Amino acid sequence: MKKLWLPLLLSLLACVVLIIFGLNKHREETIPTQYKIPERIVSLAPDITEILFALGLGDKIIAVSSDSDYPPESAEKQRVGTFWKPSTEAIIAIKPDLVITQWFAEQKAVADTLEQLGYKTLVLSMQKFSELPEVINKIGKATGTQEKAEQLANDIVNKINAIKTKYNRTEKIKVLWVIQEEPLRVAGRDTFLNELIEAAGGENAIGKTLQQYPSISAEVIISCNAEVIIQSAMSKDNLENQQNNAELFWNKYPNLPAVKNRRIYVLDSDILLRLGPRLPEGIEIIAGCLYENNPESN
Repeated sequence: MKKLWLPLLLSLLACVVLIIFGLNKHREETIPTQYKIPERIVSLAPDITEILFALGLGDKIIAVSSDSDYPPESAEKQRVGTFWKPSTEAIIAIKPDLVITQWFAEQKAVADTLEQLGYKTLVLSMQKFSELPEVINKIGKATGTQEKAEQLANDIVNKINAIKTKYNRTEKIKVLWVIQEEPLRVAGRDTFLNELIEAAGGENAIGKTLQQYPSISAEVIISCNAEVIIQSAMSKDNLENQQNNAELFWNKYPNLPAVKNRRIYVLDSDILLRLGPRLPEGIEIIAGCLYENNPESN
């Protein structure tokens, strides 16, 4: 009989573990949804704000960074500092239950402080195309919109793939993407902007560089043979004046194909430089510059 006690005891312990595990699992699954899903969300980056609105969470956003300007409804939201300098005090004052930030130091520091004070934060890294679907799904998980997030991520990926197919060419148009004129600084190949160029069917006119956004000499400009020059607008105001100034600046390189053929474009940075729902639209704009709105041109 004594020999039977050990197997019986082990079986009993196993049952107790399963019951406790099962009860805990059931308890987790039956927590009321309203206690798990955030109702007061703060976004510290414009691309995050656009994703939140695209997921139907506009009514739950209580504050955004000052540069969050799309969709238009974002203008109605309270501001809690700039993209590069969020205000921890302003965020605490409005008592959010979720603060979503970018990964870089200035925003990460705010997130760390808020975490120490007991606030829930979500820190996201968005630097390349490939990271966008994961970021959208992380936001969906944190906000209880997983199904919408998956649908949005898939929709963006499908649109981008369709654009890549549409503008796929054997002969690539050489593109010089200018970040600033003085000193002249351009986008290298290990950048998000290079991904935009390639998705639109172009090729970066600058070869491999040590820096992501190197400053380049006049000799490099002349030798790169750029066929199209794209410049990120410094603001969305006075785009026409910025275009005229860019053309004047590049007149000093009359033999550069892009200058000779007047293929210089100053484009709205808000659409182009945000990794969010409007990314396919931005790629189409770039492709329009490369192929002059004719996808069949060579």
